[in-house]
Amino acid sequence: MSGVGHNGVDGAHLRAFVERVERIESDIKELQEDRKEIYSEAKGSGYDAKIIRKLVSLRRQDASKRREEAEILDLYLTALGMEPL
Repeated sequence: MSGVGHNGVDGAHLRAFVERVERIESDIKELQEDRKEIYSEAKGSGYDAKIIRKLVSLRRQDASKRREEAEILDLYLTALGMEPL
């Protein structure tokens, strides 16, 4: 039993899992920084970063889901006495 300690835990195998997770977390952090830079660049070019975030979110949804949400939003706006979009 190579790497297995007295408690039955394979330390080398466990360490490999932990190190893989740590690498992924590091990659995620770098990607989040990249995303932040993209939004800053877009803002510097005159675009509204908040709206771009919304566009990214909407593009993840299929068309029927977007329509359904838009209809519900309009319904709620009307119920509140606000003009629908």
